[in-house]
Amino acid sequence: MIDRTHPLPIKRQAEIVNISRGAVYYRPEPTSDADLRLMWRIDELHLELPFAGSRMLRDRLNGEGFEVGRRHVATLMRKMGIEALYRKPNTSKKHPRHPVFPYLLRGMTIDRANQVWAMDITYIPMARGFVFLAAVLDWHSRRVLAQRLSITMEADFCVEALQEAIARNGKPEIMNTDQGSQFTGTEFIGELHKHGIAISMDGRGQWRDNVFVERLWKSVKYEDVYLKAYETVSDARAGISSYIDFYNSRRPHRAHGGRTPDVVYFAALPATRQAA
Repeated sequence: MIDRTHPLPIKRQAEIVNISRGAVYYRPEPTSDADLRLMWRIDELHLELPFAGSRMLRDRLNGEGFEVGRRHVATLMRKMGIEALYRKPNTSKKHPRHPVFPYLLRGMTIDRANQVWAMDITYIPMARGFVFLAAVLDWHSRRVLAQRLSITMEADFCVEALQEAIARNGKPEIMNTDQGSQFTGTEFIGELHKHGIAISMDGRGQWRDNVFVERLWKSVKYEDVYLKAYETVSDARAGISSYIDFYNSRRPHRAHGGRTPDVVYFAALPATRQAA
């Protein structure tokens, strides 16, 4: 797929085949089948108990017959990019060269499309192995505006998803993310600044600040990923893309009175955008 001897730059080759540049340079370390089973179950428990830390998850796993200690659970959680979601005063440690921005949405009425977008990353288990999914979500309509799959947690695939969302839908007034390094790095922040987008960031460990993305992850996993156990990255990319199309266009949302995200999103656009 990627020809390292070709005169075309690797970055451009990655763009053509729709994979992140970080994935091209990534050299995976094998993960044992036992750890993959543990990671799958930790992911399910994390959706059910987002406040559970390594000790609580260890106890739950031990009760289910998994022989695992707290430190190994914590190691796997770091590998998956998840943490217990609760308020942790004075523990936020930002990258010394990365800015962290205040949370702008508290008390705000969000009642139109492209007023606020949210973005996040989640761990996606497969039959053998795992990948990471990044998605851009319109806060008002819950419509997924762009998504990317990657075998690493490098920032590239997040920037690519953001660029695609803007190219297809225009720009939001505010982008809300967590404080992960993918979203505080120069490339991602620079893209927001370039388009004049205000930046909002969740408090550390505050999943409620980005609750609609968390709900999206639950839908994606319980209605698609866990049921299908994708065999390959290509299968996961095609399958999740198909599910997102369904989620946007055909899955009714109770919060919208049974309407789909597509219906709510396009109805809430300014008349000039709808005409376009």
